[in-house]
Amino acid sequence: MNDRREQARQRVLLAGKVMLPGGGVIDCTVRDRSECGARIKVQSVIGIPDRFQLLIETTATMIEVCVEWRKQNELGVRIVGPPID
Repeated sequence: MNDRREQARQRVLLAGKVMLPGGGVIDCTVRDRSECGARIKVQSVIGIPDRFQLLIETTATMIEVCVEWRKQNELGVRIVGPPID
């Protein structure tokens, strides 16, 4: 299998929130994470834009991400900037 990731992801189980540009919030679970991306699970990917802020609740870290791939209830995202204060 051809793995296109730049870095290996570590399995995690972290509560998160997809912060929508219009002010909405969607609960999610971060399942895998690396320095450059993550895999998140959501109820549905419908309505989630290609770029958004992801809040990792356990560390109160907010990061800007860009969607690389979508499945029915999962997103693969790439981190596009440093953590947001």
